[in-house]
Amino acid sequence: MSWLNTPDPIAGNAASCDPVETIVVPRTSDLGGFSVRRALPSARRRMVGPFIFFDQVGPAELLVGGGIDVRPHPHIGLATVTYLFEGEMYHRDSLGTEIAITPGALNWMSAGKGIVHSERERAERRLEKRPLFGLQSWVALPKHLEEGAPAFQHFGTDEQPEFSDKGASVKLIAGALYGHKAPVQTASDMFYADVSLEPGAKIPLDAGWQERGLYTVSGQISIAGQSFEPARLLVFKPGDHLVVENNALEPARFVLLGGEPMDGRRYIWWNFVSSSKERIEQAKEDWRLGRFDTVPGDAEEFIPLPDR
Repeated sequence: MSWLNTPDPIAGNAASCDPVETIVVPRTSDLGGFSVRRALPSARRRMVGPFIFFDQVGPAELLVGGGIDVRPHPHIGLATVTYLFEGEMYHRDSLGTEIAITPGALNWMSAGKGIVHSERERAERRLEKRPLFGLQSWVALPKHLEEGAPAFQHFGTDEQPEFSDKGASVKLIAGALYGHKAPVQTASDMFYADVSLEPGAKIPLDAGWQERGLYTVSGQISIAGQSFEPARLLVFKPGDHLVVENNALEPARFVLLGGEPMDGRRYIWWNFVSSSKERIEQAKEDWRLGRFDTVPGDAEEFIPLPDR
C-alpha cells in the first residue's frame, strides 16, 4: 500500500473540501543584510501543537564581512530547533557545545531550567559572499520538564529518515510521521518534516493529529482547490483529511509541523517560555544579575535584557 493513500473529499461536504482553518502571513523584519519572517506567535495563532515560535531566515546572500552574529542570550522552558536549507551557523552554548549547523542537519537545544547560547559565523566564512536560508522554531516543553536539565542534540542530514513516493519526498526532522520516526528525542508527541513535491505530485497529511500546520517555503501548492504562495503558515481544522498538491510547473517545498496540544497555557517574553508568569519574572532577574551560566569561548559579550 502506498503511504500516499488517503480518503477522497466527500462531495457536497464543505468541511471535507476546505480544511484550512487559519492562514498566517508572517511579519517581516530587516536585520541588516537579511530578512526574518515571523509566523509564530501571531495575532491569528499563538501555537501549533508544541510550536510556539517560528521564523524563516532569508533567503539572502550575505556580503563579505557581514552575516550572522547573535551574541550570547538565555532561554528557559523551550527547545530551540534550527534547520537550514542553505548556509551555515556556528552554535556555542553554556554546556560547552561548539558545532557548525549545515544544510539538512538538525540542532535541538533543550533549555529546561536555563541555558545560554550564541549563533555566529566562523571567521573564514565571512571572507566571501555566501547564502543563508533556513528555519528556526521553538518547541515549548511540558510542565514536568520546564525545570529539567538543559541538553543538546545534533543530527547530521544523513542521520534523519528520508523517503519518497510518486514525486513526493520527505525528510523527517523530528517526531513521527508516515510510519517513520526521527532519531531526535522530543519532549512531546509531535511531527516536523521537510517536504518536496515535483510538478503533479501530491501528499496527504494524517488526520490523527489534533493540531497540524504547513509552512510554504518555495513554489506553489494547492489544497482543496486553493493555491498558496511561499511564506504562508496554514493551520488546519482538526479531524479533516487533506491532500497537498503541486499543480504548478515548478517543484514546491514546504514543512509540516504540529502535534498534540500543550498541557495548559504558555507565556512568552523575549527568549523565555513558561507556564508561569512568575517563573519568567525570575528568569528576567536572573539574567539581569548574571546568574545564568556563560558560554565557553564566547563569554565576553551578551545581549542585555530588553527594556520593555
